[in-house]
Amino acid sequence: MKHYNYIFSGTGLAALLTVYEMSLSPYFRDKTILLIDKDTKKTNDRTWCFWDETHLFDTIVSKKWEKIAFITASENKKWSINPYTYKMIKGIELNQYVFNLIQQNPNITFLKDEVLYFEDLGKQCKVTTKSNVFYSDILFNSIFNAEVVTSQKKYPLLQQHFIGWVIKSKEPVFDSETATFMDFSVAQNKNTRFMYLLPFSKHEALLEYTLFSKELLQKEEYEQEIKNYIQKIGITQYEILEKEQGNIPMTSFPFWKQNTNTIIHIGSAGGWTKASTGYTFKKAYKKTKNLVQLLQKKEIDFSNQKELTKDKFWYYDLLFIDVLYQNNEIGAQLFSDLFQTDNPTLIFKFLDEETTLLEDLQVIWNCPKTPFMKALLSRLIP
Repeated sequence: MKHYNYIFSGTGLAALLTVYEMSLSPYFRDKTILLIDKDTKKTNDRTWCFWDETHLFDTIVSKKWEKIAFITASENKKWSINPYTYKMIKGIELNQYVFNLIQQNPNITFLKDEVLYFEDLGKQCKVTTKSNVFYSDILFNSIFNAEVVTSQKKYPLLQQHFIGWVIKSKEPVFDSETATFMDFSVAQNKNTRFMYLLPFSKHEALLEYTLFSKELLQKEEYEQEIKNYIQKIGITQYEILEKEQGNIPMTSFPFWKQNTNTIIHIGSAGGWTKASTGYTFKKAYKKTKNLVQLLQKKEIDFSNQKELTKDKFWYYDLLFIDVLYQNNEIGAQLFSDLFQTDNPTLIFKFLDEETTLLEDLQVIWNCPKTPFMKALLSRLIP
């Protein structure tokens, strides 16, 4: 029954980024850190995308785009997003990058095992796995428990679910300089549905059929829609190089209220996903840097501290999810209105939660007024 300073339950994005930040700080060099996961993360099961105006993780970025496209049934918009660049990191590349750092730090250990449960004992946390029992000063849990959200009604849960194919086509149909952010020209079927397309060359691209909705589809429906889209853009022959699928929770549920001084929920389990879009990487990176800074302070109460509570963007996302939950069929119109702009970089700045109140109003003004007013009133007058 070994004791560690820090234990991570799961080695998803949030855990990897947190360990990465810890490895950069001298403060943690004499701290014992244990990562527990039943998966050794040696396959490329996902891609991480984000927009950035710095050189964040450039050494492992596999592709960059300086232009984006936004498509509906009636229009096709294309913009330069300078000073931003849209970047993609393969999941396997991030995993290898962080695990190489782990191997260089004798105080950090990875254990292939499955966490069964954990409990706060007051001054330490007890972590029970399939094969052992461990204790730690702090447990970082990144294993999402959907029941925590579905068991209540105040904060609705949508799911961003998708299946993606990396294909190589016979025809040179792709614009390798432009990432298609959202293509709403696909049939909506009373949901919010779009194709997400990341071209690597004229012949190769990742295509993801994506929904923001309450319920998942059968695997065959996602894949049939990808086939339909491939045919629609003029491809007659192709081969599938890779497949991926995912399901990202979209909710403004206050996960931080479950934190204690020995258990901190991170990643999707901690509400680190951007609720209105499902984008995770950049927000998780910011949360990670904040968390690692807080860990170096003394007498921090993680169950009740301002850095993890509500801000204006949390309220914006809350209303957006309320609207989309009650009116899922208007998602295409919501995003179309949002991108009725000559300044897409302002949208990215807003989604990165870095805008001023005046800039917020510029973005919000484009959104349809009636559904958001109804959502606001229902929150003010339950």
